[in-house]
Amino acid sequence: MNIHFIAIGGAAMHNLAITLKQKGYRVTGSDDEIFEPSKSRLELHGLLPDAFGWDVNRITSDLDAVILGMHAREDNPELAKAKVLGVKIYSYPEFLYEQTKNKTRVVIGGSHGKTTITSMIMHVLKENNVDFDYMVGAQIEGFDTMVRLSESAKIAVFEGDEYLSSPIDRRPKFHLYQPQIGLLSGIAWDHINVFPSFDNYVEQFREFARLMPDNGHLIYFDGDENLREIADKNASRLKVTGYNEHTADVKNGETRLITTEGKHVGLTVFGRHNLQNISGAHIICQQLGISDEDFYRTISTFSGAARRLEKLAETNSMTIFRDFAHSPSKLKATVEAVKQQFPDRKLTAVMELHTFSSLKKEFLPLYKDSMEKADTAFVYFSPHTIEHKKLEPITTDQVREAFGREDLHVFTDSDALFSVLESLPHCNQNLLLMSSGTFSGKDLPGFAQSLIEE
Repeated sequence: MNIHFIAIGGAAMHNLAITLKQKGYRVTGSDDEIFEPSKSRLELHGLLPDAFGWDVNRITSDLDAVILGMHAREDNPELAKAKVLGVKIYSYPEFLYEQTKNKTRVVIGGSHGKTTITSMIMHVLKENNVDFDYMVGAQIEGFDTMVRLSESAKIAVFEGDEYLSSPIDRRPKFHLYQPQIGLLSGIAWDHINVFPSFDNYVEQFREFARLMPDNGHLIYFDGDENLREIADKNASRLKVTGYNEHTADVKNGETRLITTEGKHVGLTVFGRHNLQNISGAHIICQQLGISDEDFYRTISTFSGAARRLEKLAETNSMTIFRDFAHSPSKLKATVEAVKQQFPDRKLTAVMELHTFSSLKKEFLPLYKDSMEKADTAFVYFSPHTIEHKKLEPITTDQVREAFGREDLHVFTDSDALFSVLESLPHCNQNLLLMSSGTFSGKDLPGFAQSLIEE
């Protein structure tokens, strides 16, 4: 096929472009800006556009399809040309469904944990030599790309994002997959620029279940009352299975699963949310034919997804973590996980308000007590980012009041923040850096390495 990507530079889009080229398709693409690591990876595979910007000459009747990225706008000139020529236009999730509609589709949704659960399943399947296609929202150790589409695999495992599909398709991505096996990990209000109320947000998960085919299998976290309600309403049509936190113990900084047979299985990952994630992944792997023995043997070597409690550097008395946490529920769970794993160490937690939701003053109160387990807490936000997102300005006092900590350190200058972090004690300490961004361009791995070399 001859495929053109409009907005090829996105994390998911550029991975799909690489995958399709490897599959033998003729792939072209365009974008008005492309950042690392997408830029280098596209260049390596001969897919980096010759020039940035939109060019209607790239759209011809020879194209079999256009894949439209979320970064593009509705009035994109290449999109307009494709419509005039009658070229088939797919959103990213539409194309994934089209490529896997004859396979068993497994979709992992939820406000938190979906990337990690998807990664766990992928790791276990790979280690047990199961052939499968996939799409996941982070780079996973042992996988070259974040997307795979093959002719051979009979299973497709997708991370199910609830955000919009494309500028011209306002449906949440995970509504398009119609999985035979679906998992929902929990619901905590997010993306308030699209879903203006909590009930409107919950409705997207209700619709996910309604769109599953009859006799499908819905797996859900039983500790979430909204998910229990969704499961109950669909129990006559779907098989429904609830799960909870896997039993485990923590000794000397190591978390060990306790199996039904009483065996202890050491883990690299930790935290209550990861124990919940493992339970969900376990049920799905069972449905895909993985024995308990093989599951526990291989989950023990799972090291996590990129930017999910990722260990950047460590010494005998200090560990520096990076995490994608940005919503209140993710923030609270991540802080608590590190403190629980290392109860004898002081914890300095640093969070960047970066997303549209997190920078809205109406949303800020939801962060109350989310960092209470940290011994020292910092929050950073960039006034430039607020201006760029065309939001109403917020103040450091508003942030401090919203988080409910009088001792919260709030910064709007990332250089000043990292100067303070550099001067903190490095003995018997953990440092947790949390953001869906980069703290205004900071090299976090480099900063972490510099701390332990002092």
